[in-house]
Amino acid sequence: MVVHLIDGTYELFRYFLSPAAAFDRNAPEALRAVRGVVGSILGMLEGGATHLGVATDHVIESFRNALWPGYKTGEGIDPVLYAQFEPLEDALGALGMVVWPMVEFEADDALASAAALAAADPRVEQVVICTPDKDLAQCVRGDRVVQLDRRARELRNELGVQQKFGVGPASIPDWLALVGDNADGYPGLPGWGARTAAAVLARYQHLEQIPKLALEWDVPVRGATRLATTLAGQRELALRFRQLAMLRTDAPVGVAVDGLRWAGPRADFAAWSERLGTPQLHERATALAAARAAT
Repeated sequence: MVVHLIDGTYELFRYFLSPAAAFDRNAPEALRAVRGVVGSILGMLEGGATHLGVATDHVIESFRNALWPGYKTGEGIDPVLYAQFEPLEDALGALGMVVWPMVEFEADDALASAAALAAADPRVEQVVICTPDKDLAQCVRGDRVVQLDRRARELRNELGVQQKFGVGPASIPDWLALVGDNADGYPGLPGWGARTAAAVLARYQHLEQIPKLALEWDVPVRGATRLATTLAGQRELALRFRQLAMLRTDAPVGVAVDGLRWAGPRADFAAWSERLGTPQLHERATALAAARAAT
């Protein structure tokens, strides 16, 4: 079996910001992004997906906010978008999806936890993490756990992570610690750009293994002395940034792989389809469930 793990928060942002959404008059504006996500995931089911889980940020804040004062919050999010988080969870639940609404943890932690759980099951042929978020690249393992950018239709295995970032999955948290992540609200270290960080970490893999003196580096990078001095003076800060970037695999997903099998919509999905302005969603879901039950 193939397990698909979907970043519901990203999908909600994607459909809210999509230019096509502005011309979608089927759903009311207050639920337009929800309709886009529900229709998209139903399309995945129609395309053959069988085992799926969706992670959402029930609240934007998490335990990471206590680690770094500038870490992302819900401040600045369009209220129309923010108001669709809980309806999305309810609508996907009615569709029959397993949904992980995160409070203490983040959606990314739920995806990392579910990926580890699924990859440990020998019956699982592949785990597909559906998000372009660079944080999730740390979860990729060979061809067994891969990352899919559904918008760009780009599937990335371990070699693909190496080609994109210049480092393997295990070094992604270290790379983010040096480079920073504007979306998550931490800046990285001054002077450490993406290419420089990749070159150094490709040789040393982790922050602790980078020699303190530039003279001891056996990788040629411009401004090595300045970079080494910066890292030496801000090593504790870099380690904190890495802690922010490192995903947890103990988030409470609370379901085994068999529980991710889609068994059809609940009775209340008909009402949700009406609310979303697209009764056809219910018709498609029930037809698909009936077809699968008959095989």
